[in-house]
Amino acid sequence: MQLRLSNSRYALIGYVLSIALIYFFLTRTLLLVAAFPEADLSIIAFLKVYLLGVIYDLAFYGYALIPVTLYLLLVPERLWKTGLNRGFVRLAIFATIYGLGFILAAELLFWDEFSVRFNFISVDYLVYRREVTDNIRESYPLPLYLSAILLVTLFVYWLVVDKIKVALDVREPFRQRLTHAGGLMLLPVVSFLLVNQDLRELSNNSYQNELASNGPYQFIAAFKNNELDYYKFYQTLPDATAAALLQKEISAGEVTTSGFDIRRSIDNPGRERRLNIFLVMVESLSADYLQVFGNSERLTPNLDRLAADSMLFTNLYATGTRTTRGLEAVTLSIPPTPGRSIVKRVGHETNLWSIGNVLKSKGYDVRFIYGGRGYFENMNAFFAGNGYGIIDQSSTPDSEMGFTNAWGMADDDLYTQALKAADAAHQADQPFFFHLMTTTNHRPYTYPEGRIDMPSGSGRAGAVKYTDWAIGELLEKARNKPWFGDTLFVIVADHTSGSAGKVALPVSQYHIPMLIYSPQHIPAQRVTALASQIDVAPTLLALLNMDYESAFFGKNILTMRPADERALIGNYQKLGLYTGNRLSILSPKQRMTQQLNPTAADPLEISVTEPDTAIERDIAYYQGASYIYSQHLNAWEPPALAR
Repeated sequence: MQLRLSNSRYALIGYVLSIALIYFFLTRTLLLVAAFPEADLSIIAFLKVYLLGVIYDLAFYGYALIPVTLYLLLVPERLWKTGLNRGFVRLAIFATIYGLGFILAAELLFWDEFSVRFNFISVDYLVYRREVTDNIRESYPLPLYLSAILLVTLFVYWLVVDKIKVALDVREPFRQRLTHAGGLMLLPVVSFLLVNQDLRELSNNSYQNELASNGPYQFIAAFKNNELDYYKFYQTLPDATAAALLQKEISAGEVTTSGFDIRRSIDNPGRERRLNIFLVMVESLSADYLQVFGNSERLTPNLDRLAADSMLFTNLYATGTRTTRGLEAVTLSIPPTPGRSIVKRVGHETNLWSIGNVLKSKGYDVRFIYGGRGYFENMNAFFAGNGYGIIDQSSTPDSEMGFTNAWGMADDDLYTQALKAADAAHQADQPFFFHLMTTTNHRPYTYPEGRIDMPSGSGRAGAVKYTDWAIGELLEKARNKPWFGDTLFVIVADHTSGSAGKVALPVSQYHIPMLIYSPQHIPAQRVTALASQIDVAPTLLALLNMDYESAFFGKNILTMRPADERALIGNYQKLGLYTGNRLSILSPKQRMTQQLNPTAADPLEISVTEPDTAIERDIAYYQGASYIYSQHLNAWEPPALAR
């Protein structure tokens, strides 16, 4: 059926569609220019990107036009001609054009930060509007951007204003409107049946896949897929097989119990040392910022000096690309289950087997100390429900914060609060475990003036250097404390400063530093074993010679056999197991791939149809993590499981 919209109120949909397609085309083209060196576009790939891009653009528009189509259908003739309706329609079209301009600008800024289209990060940003709005306001000349969008919108609206008037003057009977509406409603139906996330996997080059996408469509898809059922979407093994493999993985080849219940007794040799642990998790501290890992900019002189006197872990990897993934891995010692992190799964994020609960049961003063407001990303609820007391920006008097930005207090003010809490615990004759989370190394990259030789707000390099300066100040002040000699200072990143790469899981973008400094107890050394953040908690407890009951997935890095070394890394959909010479990846729709030579600039990624030994290990970890979490087998006081 051919729809003749030129003499119909539905012509308005066609005009706005044309404008939307132009905006989406411009967005895709500008992003392509930004990503051109990495995208490796052949002529065929170029055509695929734009062809699939149009499909996604139309799919999004199809969903967006549903309420518009119904409005145009149901408004009767007598109301259509009224001034109120005319004003409403004109305002709606103007707002839509402005919104398209806003989306274009937002996509460019989002790409500049993350090198991807809208994804689950943008969903989180919608939820925590205060921090995000403040961050945008402090990072960008927002009035200038919004004014520029307004001027462009006025010009585009002027181009179509006469056509809008013609459509508003049309007399159209209900039967004709119904015919047009029925035809237009086929577009969202076809989109629902034929268009999904699979289409965008046109290449192993992640930049090509992102360019083919549509930002608003990706946003909606990310919102829907914040949690994924492992058994529904991923490759599985029989539960008995996966459980046996997992038991061997976590118990160094020795099966302790049947099924997925990994609870076991950990017997660390030696007399227990009730040392304090001062764990500083640093925002976005990539390994390659440190001179010890090859950086020549001298951004981290304090950390580089500290590395020479510490136990330095040179082959450690973050489990994910977001702060909550790092917090989850270090706290719970669990692989990154698909979808949103456990920290943000409200109602299912507490009473879990955490290092905080273990140390609290041993008499430790356990605190989570955060530079920002702990309601952000549900952090306070998560930590409070897993054995921790809370100190954050909200609980800190304004008089004790000399500088704040969108994300929270400056690092040196955060450390001042932590030192006060440590003094109080020492006076109470109580060992302490403090897990600190910094905020400074994050856009807008602002910090107190006069601390370093780079002006505040000048970029990430300055934020990294200030972060390093603050760590140096922390240790200088701590040296004068009576508890200093019996404290392990642990410095580790939550994730790296960027996760973009030609492949979906670029291993080099997960490499983070960790060092443990305690001159009276830990000799300076380098630990080269391949590991990830899930191994931090078991390693720290081993350094205390502490015996404990465990439901952790991680292992003591210091006693790992070479054959057991591995790092678990992922994003919210792809789940990887890195074993040194290859990266095995599980993806939705039961897909399995492997990267060969994964640390190379352009690793080879191949599809796999049958699991090999490495992929079976991968499945065992993630299938086991999903089962254990869903069945509450890692609950701090786990219920009896019906056998």
